[in-house]
Amino acid sequence: MRIVGKIVGGIIGFVAFRSPFGLALGVALGHLYDQASARPSAPRFGIEFIGPLFAFAGALAKSDGRVSEPEISAAEALMGRLNLDPEQRRVAMARFTVGKQPEFNNTVPLAELRSWCRGRRDHAFIVLDLLLDLVYAEGLVVHPKLALVQKLCSALGVTEHELSALSAMKGYGPAWHRAQYQRNARPSSRDWEQPAPPPPRQPSQLDPYEVLGVANDADDATIKRAYRKLMSQHHPDKLVDAPDEVRRRSEQRAREINAAYERVREQRGLR
Repeated sequence: MRIVGKIVGGIIGFVAFRSPFGLALGVALGHLYDQASARPSAPRFGIEFIGPLFAFAGALAKSDGRVSEPEISAAEALMGRLNLDPEQRRVAMARFTVGKQPEFNNTVPLAELRSWCRGRRDHAFIVLDLLLDLVYAEGLVVHPKLALVQKLCSALGVTEHELSALSAMKGYGPAWHRAQYQRNARPSSRDWEQPAPPPPRQPSQLDPYEVLGVANDADDATIKRAYRKLMSQHHPDKLVDAPDEVRRRSEQRAREINAAYERVREQRGLR
């Protein structure tokens, strides 16, 4: 609970009016200041975000040894989703090219993305949501790419269960589980020739338990906690100043979470 504004406001009000009324007025105004300062700030999507995002995207694309046409298309689509202006697009392309280099140190963009998130989990989910289409651009997620995704999740404080839930919301749930299963397998030649994944599934086609990030046999209390936590993390009201496409995706995630919870409620007869 923030009280600095109340204390300072109360002192100024009392000194200015020399009365209990002045004290009360100062405390009231200080309370408004405390509320405003406690409100989470909207994420900024300037160069400080675009640069490391596309540098890491380049590293992801090159992690299996080559950058494919589907991955290039996914990077171009990402620029479109963010509605980049010409200068931002130039920076994005340049940083993507840098990220593809064999000697590229991916810990630098990881640190920059972690700094951009500022410990905010809703910001971390934005980063992952933007990159997942590139991660799955070729279908099967091979081990080197999987390792980078896990490194990103670790840096942003996102668990594998949460990543699985986010992947499921985008229609990639089963592919992520296959990638986890094969994490210790050596990449084979078939890993390099996987077809593009099918179009993301509609909310009614998604496994509701995958979307909520819980097991099918989870108890009712666990399911309710997972639902409330996801809605808090993905609420679109936190993205008022975000690009239209990012805000649209947040609204879609919220709908998918609600739809999944409603299906589980109906199945279990929850109130």
